[in-house]
Amino acid sequence: MRSFEDVLQARRSVRAFLPHQPVSADLLREALRLAQLSPSNCNAQPWRVFVLGGETCTRLRMRLLRAAAALAPSVTPPFKGIHRERQVACAVELYTRLGVSRADAAGRKRALLSNFEFFGAPQIALLYVPRGLGAPVALDAGCWLQSFLLSLESLGIKSCAQASLRSYADVVADEVGISDEHELLCGVAFGYEDHAAAVNRVRQPRAPLHENVTSVGIEG
Repeated sequence: MRSFEDVLQARRSVRAFLPHQPVSADLLREALRLAQLSPSNCNAQPWRVFVLGGETCTRLRMRLLRAAAALAPSVTPPFKGIHRERQVACAVELYTRLGVSRADAAGRKRALLSNFEFFGAPQIALLYVPRGLGAPVALDAGCWLQSFLLSLESLGIKSCAQASLRSYADVVADEVGISDEHELLCGVAFGYEDHAAAVNRVRQPRAPLHENVTSVGIEG
């Protein structure tokens, strides 16, 4: 049994999957069962999740690719200050592994479009919440998302959370048949890692604890 720390240390965003090796229904069900144990405000459990595979996943992938090729979105928020510095460092590491220079417009567009191919993952989970309920519901969904990512990792399944899918939420909603009462937060591409892909050698650091945590009234 892997320890909790082992799972946390091992989990990372994978951006190249084995496209013809889907996760079995039993393993997927177990990851979802564990994620369902996540805490939520007043136990409301507001997350709504669609899991797509097979032809449905392929159809959504193709629709998103067409939409993104016609009008490429920005896939990251407009960070500032230290957050912008970390964003840039993240991108530099990623594009360096991909062998894409800053001047390589075609290469950068290919990298962008790979988001909408789910990085080759054979399956995708789509995370929705009720629209208009604000930060508390987003917090609940974040708890579920972290639980799901770690549950997948504990079962030997890799993943990548994808906020980029929000750029074409209308396309996604049409494919899965969900009403405007729900808002798409992100997708989660998941499957088995392509160990031969250079992009999967990306390793992103974490800031030292004091940059994110301030202790008040805690001694020692």
